[in-house]
Amino acid sequence: MEQVVYILLGLTSIIGLTFVIERGIALRWSKVVPHELEKAVETCRTKEDLERLKRLCERHQSALGRLLLHSADHLDWSKADNVDALQTRARHEIVRLERGLVVLEIIVGIAPLLGLVGTIIGMMSVFGDIGQTGLSDASKLASGIALILRATLAGLLIAIPSLIFWSYYSKKVEMLAAEMETLCDEFVRRQYREEKK
Repeated sequence: MEQVVYILLGLTSIIGLTFVIERGIALRWSKVVPHELEKAVETCRTKEDLERLKRLCERHQSALGRLLLHSADHLDWSKADNVDALQTRARHEIVRLERGLVVLEIIVGIAPLLGLVGTIIGMMSVFGDIGQTGLSDASKLASGIALILRATLAGLLIAIPSLIFWSYYSKKVEMLAAEMETLCDEFVRRQYREEKK
């Protein structure tokens, strides 16, 4: 039974590491908010600029690019309708950015609990042996307890880095969302202002 707990802890650590690496790659600033698109939004004033921005968005597949294309494709709508549609689409993009973070959050919760289960199972085994053979060898008891506590340590060593990365990636998604919101807002305001002229 104790081995099952260690196998589960091993699987938990592998899954956690996989999501840490995957989210690290997916949440790179240049992948979500490419610098070329930032510059293009700032300089987008004419119809030619708009067409160039659309081509850049198609070339640089990113969350920001998808949002800008969505908004640019609906410029014939009223500003309020375009903004509403953009906000709905932005929520979908944020959900995509947060994908996998829930797994890290679960690992933060279950890894220490799995370690605790391993400790309890180990203690039941050690005290069961003591009940049958008596406390004739204190060093055997000490080594048994040391072995037991390894499960708790393993659970904590999995949970602590998972908590760090979960917190870091959650904050990074917030920052990326704020940057995309600012750029999309600037784009929409400028397009409707240019239309009035």
